[in-house]
Amino acid sequence: MKKFNLITASLLALGLTACSSEQSANTAVEQVSAPGAPGVEPFWAYSGKTGIGTSYEQYQDGHYSDAAATGKVSKVWFSIAKGMITETMFGLIHQAQIKDMQFVVVGKDFTVTENDDLDVSIDYLYKDDAGRPLSLAYKVVSKDKQGRFTLEKHIFTDPNGQTLFVRSVFNTDLEGVKAYVNVNPYIDNNGLDDFAKVTDKGLVAWQDDSFLSLQAAKPFKQASVGFTGVSDGLKELKTSQSLSTTYQNTGDKSGNVSLLAELGEVSKNTTFDLALSFGNSEAASLKEGQASLNQGYQKVLAAYNGEGVAIGWQDYLASLEPLSTLTNSTADNGKLLYTSAMVLKAQEDKTHAGALIASLSNPWGETVSAKTGSTGYKAVWVRDFYQVAMAFMAMGDTRTAKTAFEYLEKVQVTDNTPGNGGDTGWFLQKTHVDGELEWVGVQLDQTAMPIMLAWKLHQAGVLSDQELTDWYGKMLKPAADFLVDGGLAKILWNDTQITPPATQQERWEEQNGFSPSTTAAVVAGLVTAADIAKKAGDTKNAERYLATAKTYNSEIESTMFTTQGNLKSENSDGEYFIRIGQDKDPNSSTTLNANNGREGFDKKQILDGGFLELVRYGVRDALAPSIVKTLPEYDDETLVDNLQVRYTFNFADGSGSFPGYRRYGNDGYGEDEVTGSNYAEGGNNTPGQRGRVWPFFTGERGHYEIAAANATNSLDAMKQQAIKDTYVKGMEAFANEGMMLPEQVWDGVGNNKAGYQLGEGTNSATPLAWTHAEYIKLLRSVSDKHVWDHYPVVEDALK
Repeated sequence: MKKFNLITASLLALGLTACSSEQSANTAVEQVSAPGAPGVEPFWAYSGKTGIGTSYEQYQDGHYSDAAATGKVSKVWFSIAKGMITETMFGLIHQAQIKDMQFVVVGKDFTVTENDDLDVSIDYLYKDDAGRPLSLAYKVVSKDKQGRFTLEKHIFTDPNGQTLFVRSVFNTDLEGVKAYVNVNPYIDNNGLDDFAKVTDKGLVAWQDDSFLSLQAAKPFKQASVGFTGVSDGLKELKTSQSLSTTYQNTGDKSGNVSLLAELGEVSKNTTFDLALSFGNSEAASLKEGQASLNQGYQKVLAAYNGEGVAIGWQDYLASLEPLSTLTNSTADNGKLLYTSAMVLKAQEDKTHAGALIASLSNPWGETVSAKTGSTGYKAVWVRDFYQVAMAFMAMGDTRTAKTAFEYLEKVQVTDNTPGNGGDTGWFLQKTHVDGELEWVGVQLDQTAMPIMLAWKLHQAGVLSDQELTDWYGKMLKPAADFLVDGGLAKILWNDTQITPPATQQERWEEQNGFSPSTTAAVVAGLVTAADIAKKAGDTKNAERYLATAKTYNSEIESTMFTTQGNLKSENSDGEYFIRIGQDKDPNSSTTLNANNGREGFDKKQILDGGFLELVRYGVRDALAPSIVKTLPEYDDETLVDNLQVRYTFNFADGSGSFPGYRRYGNDGYGEDEVTGSNYAEGGNNTPGQRGRVWPFFTGERGHYEIAAANATNSLDAMKQQAIKDTYVKGMEAFANEGMMLPEQVWDGVGNNKAGYQLGEGTNSATPLAWTHAEYIKLLRSVSDKHVWDHYPVVEDALK
């Protein structure tokens, strides 16, 4: 082995050395600094992930600590989309460090990248005899459409370090075929301001004190760095099947950088092991990668899985006592259930234990600029958070549910919240996992749900009487007071007086006013707050909270149920719950706010499924006249498409016919039905944008069917099976090949430029934690024969 011979004075001045390796068969001219800064404009990766992963780590006293881990707490997350490794995070869960990592196969007369059109399949590396995944370790197989080669990747993290471990296995019958690997760093969550260089140990990229390195078990044959789209070497590989020029560093200019390395010639079962590692210094990053490579594939994978004495993903699954029972309620023998359990746990930050994000993705990422940092959905929304915490309870992980509840204190508005000049007690709309402010609208359901969660935790014995009393004083009472009194929200852009139960934003964050779903949570929150206050000895406030809940409850139909609806449908009698109204007269013709490119409509024309939350929480009986009267309109598939909410899906594989629902009529949060372009590709208010079907509504409707069957004493084995075959199986049908459940699926309406199959997840956000949570809760509800997140105390108090 010999070092490259060309070392220039400027290279020495930068303290850089060329890569120690064998010379490529086609000797390249080595240049010092790559031209073309800053490279092409950076964008995020495709958001429809078919896999996500990270190591499973144990708590120590409700926190993540190196003392509780076998080695270090691994703070590396990765995602997979279209067969490629995409956004990989290190540090905090939203801190992306790369956009993607792809392999390149070069023959005598062809060059194919993973970003090209390959036939891709994905599976799990470690499964039980029934085919249920036992860890988030993946096998991705990509086949060249012309049959020239196959590439199999095994992807997982090192649970004892800060490394993404990737094994690539190439197979070809052709001679003279070479494999390369290309990484596009986005250090510290943006695609600019990065530097890169070749060292004798591997390729390195950095920004300030954040570093990543790419190393291999076998020395690279050739290595180069450059600016993406200009001097990254990919264009040259595509045109000449060789690298005639390589660059040793990106000089003193930062930008959108790229790493490229030749792995070597490939033939039958040619294997390369790679480590993409992270640290706060170059040396630390390289050390992490070398440690993983020294352990080797088998040991790192076994530790990740939890085989032998190691504690890993299979141990987490084994700790979930209800899992075996819940499997009986599935239609796929538990495959999606096991996946969902791990996916939800994987979407928790490991610096701020209990911080549960909405999705490990950035919606419509490939058309979202990455010039500056963006959390996308890798952030905390208390509403999504509540759904996930309740799913943890449903599957038996009370430790995570409790830790998550305790985390909520970080995102409640107090006198110490930066910039707060208003009242306290409400919970922030959206924050980073460390509590940093991002969006600051007031959503009253997000203020009620922590109270509801506390009540459930206490009922389950997870919170003791004393713990409940303590939390009442420091977090729950201020929240309940805000639900009664409202107050001034004055922080960042927001300067608004809130008067409950009218909310500044409902659960879709787009309209203000009186919302059935928000009011359902507010009433449930106040009734549970009254029960908690009583237990804490605060009788006066217990009476106040309950009295207010009853007042809000008594006004639900008079403010949100129209008797003069104007939907043009043979199925409508003009009586149904509206989505939301800004005034207290549900029969008035006030117009909703325009948003997402959609003009505002008469509020009486807009339906959503929010009224079903009244039943879920116990605010209304499943057979209440206002509920039953709304179902025909909600299920009406003869409405004009823009106002239609329900769609029936008949999948090509013959799996069955299942209902799916949009968020509401006139929804504009989705792909453009005219041009087929991504949401907001032409700006947030582009006409033609159309919100698609969200799979978790299939679960919400399944929950209602359970409640309705119980109300008529008809939840027998036959009815249970019907619910399973329709709603459970329906949600399973919406999962992709990697068993990730999406936010939205293609519903067949409009320009299908992306080529989606009916019912396939779009490029919105996959996996969505809320969807996986709703699936798990539905299984628990079917198994228990009653709705899991129902509140009997609410039902009893409002009789």
